[in-house]
Amino acid sequence: MTPLNYNHLYYFYSVANEGSITKASSVLHLTPQTISGQITSFESQIGVTLFDRKGKKLILSEIGQLIYSYADEIFQLGDELKNVIKTQEPAHWLTFTVGVTGVIPKVLAFQLLNPVLNMADSVRLICKEGHQDSLLAELAINKLDLVLTDQPLPMGSHIKAYNHRLTESGFTFFATKKLATICKKNFPHSLSGQPFLMQGKNTAVRQRLSAWLEKYNVIPNIIAEFDDSALLKSFGQEGYGVFTAPTLIEDTIMSQYHVKIVGRTEEFKEHYYVISPERRLKHPAILEIVNAANN
Repeated sequence: MTPLNYNHLYYFYSVANEGSITKASSVLHLTPQTISGQITSFESQIGVTLFDRKGKKLILSEIGQLIYSYADEIFQLGDELKNVIKTQEPAHWLTFTVGVTGVIPKVLAFQLLNPVLNMADSVRLICKEGHQDSLLAELAINKLDLVLTDQPLPMGSHIKAYNHRLTESGFTFFATKKLATICKKNFPHSLSGQPFLMQGKNTAVRQRLSAWLEKYNVIPNIIAEFDDSALLKSFGQEGYGVFTAPTLIEDTIMSQYHVKIVGRTEEFKEHYYVISPERRLKHPAILEIVNAANN
């Protein structure tokens, strides 16, 4: 097998980072023709197409995305090596790569992952966001150490990984001051007919919330649905409707989004999990997260 040409790999990596050959040529101080030729040679050498060319835009192909993830690790290690050579001191960083599903509120993800950066050992935390299926695929090939999610790994999954429950939370309903004043009286029945921002169908809480509303015969006016919890809150902040979020983070939500509490319930809850390749947890960063959540 022909050895990999790391110059070609670096040119590819630079173009992927910059988004175009023109921008990469400026960073690398090479002509666009040179870089284009080098990438063409690289594609010919490895026998794959790295970019899908749509007009003037270069979009990473599926195999290009995979190669980029390896290149990113390779050149990160190269940066560490340069630092070691420069300082004459070994880098004692423990790299910890976490996948976070998009439905996890960013504030909650911060609270759950924050203990890692307070460990005695130096840890470089790398967070990636995505859908659970794609994150589990990366976990299966050791590209991730952990997946933080609101849905456990389903029974019978072909992925060799294990669920570890972190914590759970009831739900708080929020709205801007004017809307909250209207909805607070006779909650939850007061929500009927009021504008409501609902979690998307891909979220674990959607079914529980819908069942809870049905239990009380509450029919809100659902004006929008969101998979992204941060986007949902942004619309709520602007007064487009009532929205829900875990009670665990209600103080932060009130402060950050300037909204008021309409009501709370513990009748349905959201559970949060870490999915790890380990049945018995050994990774020091994962142990730190689990222990902090349990305490």
